[in-house]
Amino acid sequence: MALSPAGAAWLTASLDRVARDGTAIRTLFPAAGRHCGRGPLGAGSPAFPEWTVDDGARVLLLTTATGVASELADLYHHGSAAEQRAVLRGLSCSDFGDRGLPLVTEALRSNDPRLVATAMGPYAASWLEDSAYRHGVLKCVFMGIPLDAVAGLDEHTDDELIRMMRSFALERTAAGRPVPADLLARLPDLHRQDS
Repeated sequence: MALSPAGAAWLTASLDRVARDGTAIRTLFPAAGRHCGRGPLGAGSPAFPEWTVDDGARVLLLTTATGVASELADLYHHGSAAEQRAVLRGLSCSDFGDRGLPLVTEALRSNDPRLVATAMGPYAASWLEDSAYRHGVLKCVFMGIPLDAVAGLDEHTDDELIRMMRSFALERTAAGRPVPADLLARLPDLHRQDS
C-alpha cells in the first residue's frame, strides 16, 4: 500500500490493537480513510484494481481482528458506502462462512452500482445460491456494471442464466434500447428462439 509514514504507523498500531481486542474495530474501521488515505491502491496491486488504500486497510483490519464475524453486520449497517464496500470485499479474504450472505443480499437490493458490483465479488461466487447469483448478474447488466466485475461468471453461467440474459437483451432490442456490448459477447446467437 502507498501509505505515508504516519498512515503506516497508524495501521500497524491498529492491527495490533484489533488482534488483541476485536471490538476495537468499531472505532478503527471508520477511521481508516482519514489515517491511511482514500486514493487508488495503486498500479503495484494488479490483483485489486478497483481497491482504494482505505479498502486495503479496512480489509486488513477485518482479517486481523479477533471475533470480528459478530461485528460484520454492525460495521456494514452503520458504515459509509466506502465502509460497506470494504466489508463486502473483506468477506472473501477470510473464512466468514455464510455470515456475509445477508449483507450481500442487502447490497444487491441497493441502487449504488459500486455496492452491487462489489457484492458480486468472489464471496458471492462461492456462497450465493444459483438463483440469487443469476439475479445478481442481471442486476449488474441492468445497472450497466461491466460483467468483468462479476466473479465466477464463467463457472456459474448455465442454461437458465443464458435464457435470462437473452430475454433481457431481446426486451432491450424490442424497446429500441442498446444492449450492453459485454452481454452481446456472451450471447453470440442472440436471435435464436428459446425452446
